[in-house]
Amino acid sequence: MMDNNILPKQPRTIVSYWNVGRLLHYSVILFVLESYFYWVKFEHAYTHDSLLTVLFWLGCLLFSFSHIFLVIMDAWSRFQNYKRIKDHLFIHGFTPKIAEHYKGSKCQRNAVIVAAKELGLEEEVQRYYLKLGVKWFHLIPHFMINDPLFLFKRYFWSRTFMEKYYEPKFNFRALNQKISL
Repeated sequence: MMDNNILPKQPRTIVSYWNVGRLLHYSVILFVLESYFYWVKFEHAYTHDSLLTVLFWLGCLLFSFSHIFLVIMDAWSRFQNYKRIKDHLFIHGFTPKIAEHYKGSKCQRNAVIVAAKELGLEEEVQRYYLKLGVKWFHLIPHFMINDPLFLFKRYFWSRTFMEKYYEPKFNFRALNQKISL
């Protein structure tokens, strides 16, 4: 278990949630704007254009609108990963095994990095990912490249959007307050 006396100041839960899913939260904003754009196009086509044009803009609207919810679910799942990872790092310290398990996507790596940063272990995690050759621009998850039919696989849906709720084992803010007293 980590030395409680060196625990960095812990952010509020909402700040951690934002930091873990920052890219995903920005994506939600973009999908909302995109959905609005497609709604305007659909509405105009509905009153002025052919059925084919209406169906095209409706398809674009439904695709974009559904992504709002998928990205929100993805952010929630990454936050569950973050809580699990933070407990693991607190108990065991940095282990390559935990970082390896979550190296597959930028969002999962971000959950590891945020948890590590909050425990003062960020440099070790960053060094490990650098050693693996992971760069900041590696955004596309490995499974999408390795398995083009990922949309039809159960592991994709359960691990990406339906991560089970994880109850943290430690209240890090309370631990931090005890240390400062």
